[in-house]
Amino acid sequence: MTGETSVVLSVHQLKKKIKNRLIIKGISFDVRRGEIFGFLGPNGSGKTTTIRMLVGLIKPTDGTIKLSGYDIVKQPTEALRHVGCIVENPELYSYMTGWENLEHFARMIPGVGESRIREVTEIVGLGQRIFDKVKTYSLGMRQRLGIAQALLGSPSLLILDEPTNGLDPQGIKEMRDFIRELAAKGLSLFVSSHLLSEIQQMCDRVAIISHGNVIAVGEVDELLRQAGSTVVWNAEPYERARELLAGAEGVQLLSPDERQSAAEQAGRDGVRPIVVQMEQETIPALNEAMVASGIRVHGIRIANPTLEELFLRVTEGEKIE
Repeated sequence: MTGETSVVLSVHQLKKKIKNRLIIKGISFDVRRGEIFGFLGPNGSGKTTTIRMLVGLIKPTDGTIKLSGYDIVKQPTEALRHVGCIVENPELYSYMTGWENLEHFARMIPGVGESRIREVTEIVGLGQRIFDKVKTYSLGMRQRLGIAQALLGSPSLLILDEPTNGLDPQGIKEMRDFIRELAAKGLSLFVSSHLLSEIQQMCDRVAIISHGNVIAVGEVDELLRQAGSTVVWNAEPYERARELLAGAEGVQLLSPDERQSAAEQAGRDGVRPIVVQMEQETIPALNEAMVASGIRVHGIRIANPTLEELFLRVTEGEKIE
């Protein structure tokens, strides 16, 4: 899908200064229709500040945010009609039923009546439990009700901040599948999370923010491919094999800490591993060169990088929280 109509959220050169300190330093990214877009950043990276600007809670110092083509600063009413948001645990009235909660919030949105409440109840799969009091709901059900609330106004974009926070493994899987179902129906989702493995399984594209800058943005698979593969060689004699690999074009020996981590992934068979960063396509030629040099190759293991490894690399080891 191409063209302006495919872009639901457009962020261009966004900046935010707080107390003369530039918190957000000119970030840009787009979210397309029907995609799940991951937003990752360590604690203090500017992630929360960005989300607050996306939903109109604070104004940008510079740059633009457009929701379905409407500028959030110049046309806030029109822009905010196209976005729904749920931040961590949704604010709900526990003494009321799920249905009563939705009725309450629907009164604040022009044109939203009982038929839309029934529709969003069906979308989130609460069934007859919608008529039970919220205090009887599990955390996963509360999350679904919060999403139903965010969907009442038929937004084009749904922003979810830590949607799996506090859920058990089964609840996380159910939420992941549910988010995919929403995207399959044409809704765009902007998902902020510290669970990098979940983001890798869930999202089509991601943006990584660090110190107020977007330092990587793109399809998850493409970003991981660009990061290159970690290849673990088990070969003897060790020193000769290591020397050959070190001198090969496009091969980078990893540091001791990285080598230990990758070696543990590869397992131990009594042969000291050599761990390198290299393109997979060059493995056959290097293997032939080793054999021709009298080096015995006992095994070659490819350890494709995870999103977590990529994140640590591009943020220089910052922790995500």
